[in-house]
Amino acid sequence: MIKSLIRTIPNYPKPGVQFRDITTLLKDADGLRQVVDALYERYAAAKIDKIVGIESRGFIVGAAVAYKLGVGFVPVRKKGKLPGDVLGHDYALEYGTDRVEIHSDAISPNENILLLDDLIATGGTAEAATVLIEKLGGNVFECAFIIGLPDLGGEQRLHQLGYSTFTLCEFEGE
Repeated sequence: MIKSLIRTIPNYPKPGVQFRDITTLLKDADGLRQVVDALYERYAAAKIDKIVGIESRGFIVGAAVAYKLGVGFVPVRKKGKLPGDVLGHDYALEYGTDRVEIHSDAISPNENILLLDDLIATGGTAEAATVLIEKLGGNVFECAFIIGLPDLGGEQRLHQLGYSTFTLCEFEGE
C-alpha cells in the first residue's frame, strides 16, 4: 500500500527525472501510520540513541519515529539553516552539488544513530550525513528510507562504504 500512495512527477526538477513525491503518502492517515509503524517495528528492539533526519522530508517521518521510539531527533540541514555552531560537508547531487550541516553538539561520542530520509537515489546526501555523524563520534546503526531507487546506485554506494540500508519500497526501472 505504501508504494501505491507515492505520486510520480515526470521531468521534475529537470527533464528525465521521475520525482517520487511522498506528500500524497503523508496526507493519507493510514499510509503515514503504516510508514511510522513499519519503521518503529524494525527498530524497536535496537539500541538507537538518536535519529538523524535529512532535510526536509526526512524530518517528517524521522521525528515521528523518534517520538515513538523514545529517542532524540537531530536535523541535518542545507547550508546556513542551523543557528548554532555547525559542522558541514559538501556533496554531489543527482542534479547538482550542495552542502549539509549538523549542529556540532548534536551527537555524543559512541551514540548509535539511525539515519532516516524519504528517498535514496545516488546516495550523495546520505553519505554526506554519515560523514557528519561519524565526525561527531556517532555510530551509524543503519540508513533507512521510505523509497529506494536501486537503478541509481545509492544503496550499493552506502553498502560499499560499510553501511547497512533498509527501504520500505522500491521503484526499480520505473
